[in-house]
Amino acid sequence: MAIISSSLNESDSSRPKKGLRIVGSEILPEDTENKKGRFNRPETLTEFIGHEELKQSIRLAIDASLYREECLEHILLYGQPGLGKTTLALLIANEMKTTCKVTNASLIERPRDIVGLLLGLKSNEILFIDEIHRLNNLTQEILYSAMEDFKLDLTVGANRGTRLRSINIKKFTLIGATTKLASISNPMRDRFGICQKIELYSVTDLESIISYYANCLGLKIEKEANSILANSSRGTPRIALRLLKRSRDFAQVMKNSNTISKDVVKSALNYQRIDNKGLDQTDRRFINFLFENNSGPIGLDAIAAALGEDSSMLEFVVEPYLLQLGFIVRTPRGRKLSSLGEQYCNELQKDI
Repeated sequence: MAIISSSLNESDSSRPKKGLRIVGSEILPEDTENKKGRFNRPETLTEFIGHEELKQSIRLAIDASLYREECLEHILLYGQPGLGKTTLALLIANEMKTTCKVTNASLIERPRDIVGLLLGLKSNEILFIDEIHRLNNLTQEILYSAMEDFKLDLTVGANRGTRLRSINIKKFTLIGATTKLASISNPMRDRFGICQKIELYSVTDLESIISYYANCLGLKIEKEANSILANSSRGTPRIALRLLKRSRDFAQVMKNSNTISKDVVKSALNYQRIDNKGLDQTDRRFINFLFENNSGPIGLDAIAAALGEDSSMLEFVVEPYLLQLGFIVRTPRGRKLSSLGEQYCNELQKDI
C-alpha cells in the first residue's frame, strides 16, 4: 500500500506506535475522556444509537421494574470490546434513576474486595463489573448468594472457632460485561436474569455515531467522508472515533480547516496504513503470508513465528475480524485463505 509523503514526520504522535493499533480493540490513552475533549454519553436508551432489539428488551425490563418498584434484574452483556457495554450500563442506571458504581474484575483480587463493594451499595444501586469473567472462583462464589438472596455468607474465625456468618445487604443490580462468555462459570451465568449479546454495528449506525462525534468536536464532515470512515471502523464505535480524530488532525494541519472531506479521510487512513475495509498492516501481513504459502493449512504457531508475533495476539486480536470478513478459514490442521481472501490479495497486488 502506497504511503503518502507529507510534512509530518515519523515521530509525529499521529503515527501508530509499535504494539498499539488504531484499529485494535484495546483501550488507548486517547480513548480516555478528559475535560477539554469530553463527549456527552447518551443518557437514555432513545439516545443510544443502534441495536433496536437489544434496547427494546432492556426497556421492557426497566419499565417493569419501575412499575413494580423493584430492583432491576441482573444483566450480563457480552460482545467484542468497544461496542458500548459500559455506556449501556451507565444509561440503564440513568433510566432507573439510580447511581452506578463502575469497576473492573482485574481490580477485585481478594474476597474482601468484593465484600467491601457489596456492603457499600445502597438500595437499588447498580454495580457494573467489566471483564467479569476474570473474577476468581472464590469471588464468584461470594457473588452467588449476594445476587440471588442479597446476603453474604462469610466464614469467620479459624480452626475449631470457625463459624459461618450471614450478613444481609441492600438489594442491588449487577451488570456484568465480558468479551469471553464461555469463560464465565455456569453457576455465575445462571444468576443473570437478562443475558444480551452486543453485535457489531451496521455501517448506517456507525455513520450516525460519527456524525454525533463530529458535532461534539465542532467538525463538519462530508457524507462521502463519513461513509468511508464508517466502512473502515470494523463495526466498532471506539475505532470510528479514533479514525475521526486522525482525520480531524489532517484537516486542521494540512487544510487549516474543520471540514473533513473525502480526500482528507483517504489521506488520514493512508497515513495510518489502513485500507477501506479497516485492515491495517498487521492484518495484511497475516493474510499475505497465507496467500504466499497457499499450498495448504498453516498452523498458528508457524504463522506467529514467521511474522514475529505472539500466537495468542494473532488468535484473539487479528483473526476475529478476518474471520468475520470471510478472508480466512480455521481448520483442524491450521489456517488457510478463503476465496474472498485470495481476491483481496490479488487486488492488493494490483495496487502496488
